[in-house]
Amino acid sequence: MWKALINSPLPALGTLLVSFFGLLAIFGPLLAPYGLNQQLAGAAFQAPSAAHWFGTDQLGRDVFSRILFGAADVIGLAGAGTSMAVLLGTLLGLGSGYLGGWLDDILMRILDSLMSIPALLLALLLLGTLGANAWSVLTVLVVVYLPIVARVVRSVTLGLKNNAYVEAARLRGESLAYILLREILPGVLPALAVEAALRFSYSIFLVASLGYLGIGVRPPSANWGLMVSEARDFARQIPWSMYFPVGAIALLVLGVNLFADGLKRVLQGNTQP
Repeated sequence: MWKALINSPLPALGTLLVSFFGLLAIFGPLLAPYGLNQQLAGAAFQAPSAAHWFGTDQLGRDVFSRILFGAADVIGLAGAGTSMAVLLGTLLGLGSGYLGGWLDDILMRILDSLMSIPALLLALLLLGTLGANAWSVLTVLVVVYLPIVARVVRSVTLGLKNNAYVEAARLRGESLAYILLREILPGVLPALAVEAALRFSYSIFLVASLGYLGIGVRPPSANWGLMVSEARDFARQIPWSMYFPVGAIALLVLGVNLFADGLKRVLQGNTQP
């Protein structure tokens, strides 16, 4: 699978970008030349240079260092929220699709109600209730994306549950957990892998959007969306303090989408660029 991804130009680019930002999230704070909120005396409003690769902001903080610190913030929140949404959505989708009946009807109507509300609006409603902090953002990501994952998993499960090998497992007297996790889940994984990658992309954008609106995380966080929000009033004097975080968000989202597209082609048996 990895060989097929690397041999296709666009998926290879996406894989490279995702790997790069993943390493940045892990090792970025160790590589940062300055502290997260270290204010350098007399260094405010400085353009990019050898001393400050991405320049400094209005408070004299090194933009490059803050982007390195912010990678862990954005990717960590988006990754954790996506993982929880995929895990819970998979369990709900498997159970609902396999069991069917009134339980399936009730769960699907609840999920349909959540999906009918735009993601950003639902996030604003939840954060207004829960407050602005990292745990609230995680809750928002789970509530927003769990219904979509569950719907995808349920759809695939409906097509698999009547297969002969599943019927054979039922006749052998296997438990419900065994049938769902050992017989049906492997057939769901290809679609689930692509959906997880796409949800991760949307989660990154949502985390950055909430940071920009100032309701996801609070200063002095280096969330890239919050960095853009703080720099917008100084866009003419120090445009680099806004453009570099925007570029980081764009590159990461582009990389995840290219990776997801390549993964979909590979899992469908089409590895041509």
